[in-house]
Amino acid sequence: MTNLDGRTALVTGGGRGIGRAIALDLARAGADLVIHYCASQDQAEETVAEIKAMGRRALAVQSILPIPTEIEQLAKRAIDTFGGVDILVNNAGVVRDKPAMFMSEDDWEHVVDIDLKAPFLCIKALVRGMVQRKWGRIINISSVAGLMGDAMRANYSAAKAGLGGLTMSVAREVAASGVTVNAVAPGIIETDMIADMKTSRREKALERIPMSTFGQPEDVAGVVTFLASEEARYITGQIIRVDGGLRIG
Repeated sequence: MTNLDGRTALVTGGGRGIGRAIALDLARAGADLVIHYCASQDQAEETVAEIKAMGRRALAVQSILPIPTEIEQLAKRAIDTFGGVDILVNNAGVVRDKPAMFMSEDDWEHVVDIDLKAPFLCIKALVRGMVQRKWGRIINISSVAGLMGDAMRANYSAAKAGLGGLTMSVAREVAASGVTVNAVAPGIIETDMIADMKTSRREKALERIPMSTFGQPEDVAGVVTFLASEEARYITGQIIRVDGGLRIG
């Protein structure tokens, strides 16, 4: 069984959806948690309360991504409270769906800033401490959209593709220091992001998935917890798909 006793994890967007499932799974494995949120304070505090009920320490911190000073303060709060961050999960993300021909520069920049620039800044704020301690785990939550593209989501797909490049580049830089950097690329997961998907679109999406079902947040969380563990010490620079076979090959 994975043992993360004595480790501290920071999960961006950790109050709901996939981020919440990741935070709870890491806590069950023994980690203390910093739950980042932007606007969902009530959900973040509920997640913190559930983690504390397990006997772990937890703290909710608001930070506006991708403002550099906000991210620096997020990192400082985590370090001041827990002494350091061993596991960083860059989970926070947004979508603004439009055909590329109608997508404004603001639509593009908003998504790329939160989905790609913010993970870079979080890594920059925390990786030095990991390198100094000779142990660390950075796990970026990407998407199969970054591997195969997705209609109406040129901004999102480009950001997630860039996140894969960021993952591999930083992995090369810090591998000799005992720090691993990996990405998890979920397929279609049952979260608020697809809650309003029309029935006809859901049916078409299911036809493309060999397992004929959408994933659950816990499916992603289990992979993240494994990558955060000592059992995954020799895995780095990888993009692991959790998609029911949506992109086989």
